Amino acid sequence: MAILTGPSVPAASGKAEQLVILAHGYGADGNDLISLAPYWQKLLPNAAFIAPNAPERCDVGFGYQWFPISRLDPDEIMRGILGAAPVFDRFIDEELERHGLDESRLALVGFSQGTMMSLHVGLRRRKAPVAILGYSGALAGGERLEAEMTCRPPVFLIHGDMDDLLPVSRMHDAAEALGAAGLAVRWHVSRGLGHGIDPEGLDLGGQFLMDAFAAAAV
Repeated sequence: MAILTGPSVPAASGKAEQLVILAHGYGADGNDLISLAPYWQKLLPNAAFIAPNAPERCDVGFGYQWFPISRLDPDEIMRGILGAAPVFDRFIDEELERHGLDESRLALVGFSQGTMMSLHVGLRRRKAPVAILGYSGALAGGERLEAEMTCRPPVFLIHGDMDDLLPVSRMHDAAEALGAAGLAVRWHVSRGLGHGIDPEGLDLGGQFLMDAFAAAAV
């Protein structure tokens, strides 16, 4: 089984009391999302951030992939997620142990393919993470979610209405399936945004994480 590594940012306070794991998209690497850490450290001074490189070199071009994508075929995507899930799940366990934390101090953040991974793995953990935040992503296997999920963390999905890689309809489909499965799910559409993260989405995501950690600490 592959061992994941990637860039990290320590807690601004000097002591990690929370952990944010960021899963990048297809063809990127951990550096792509670790750049979010400085923006959120003001809200989360006690959070350590780590952004692992996905387990495979990308089939096309540079960067890494959680799984190959030749087309947006649901069966192909599900097979890819099932292959990568144990690697990501083990990485989460190792990072929690390394920081001396448990899931009550964990948040998962994904972008695109990383959102698919975060939703799949995060909703099947033995204990629920504090929150799952997904940008420009989708939910794979929504029809099997209710039967397979083992926890119910709050979920926030953010998507651009001009996304030409994963259309915003994929976010609406995901939100509907998550809600039908009994999850507390919020969503936001960033107007005029393509496949990316804008300042508004960055601010909303940071606030969501801060509120989720605060609620878990009560």
